Amino acid sequence: MTNARPDFVYTTYIKTTPEKLWGAITNPEFSRQYWGGHENVSDWKKGSDWKHADSKKGGDVRIIGKVLESNPPKRLVLTWADPSDTADESRVTFEIDNAGDMVRLNVIHGSFKPGSIMADKVVLGWPLVLSSLKSFLETGKAIDVMGVKAALNQSCDGEAAA
Repeated sequence: MTNARPDFVYTTYIKTTPEKLWGAITNPEFSRQYWGGHENVSDWKKGSDWKHADSKKGGDVRIIGKVLESNPPKRLVLTWADPSDTADESRVTFEIDNAGDMVRLNVIHGSFKPGSIMADKVVLGWPLVLSSLKSFLETGKAIDVMGVKAALNQSCDGEAAA
């Protein structure tokens, strides 16, 4: 018997287009606006490296991985690991589908290794970041991700949903 964690699945509906949502996830200038100053950087081609860096701390890299699948603007699959513990690698899948005049975003974070530390870090982070993404796309104003995490007395150095 293993202690592997189940996949974390988050679904939200956003009043936007698949193209705008794809850009929000993959464009560093866009992602830093709703992700507490963190930006996602890559050319987003299958096999490419990607990183999640803190633009407010001189580009301090919080998460690294590989692009496993890239089908703009529908599906993006990445490996996900803390650069200081690459053995604790997991997988994140973004699925983007039309839903009438909205878009359904499914984020699946899974394939956690038994004893994964990352699994505990993403439980608070993903809902907060995805709520900020939704707010930003629909209203032009993001949630203060770092302020909320601080108020909840959580570590806020990027790993929780970085």
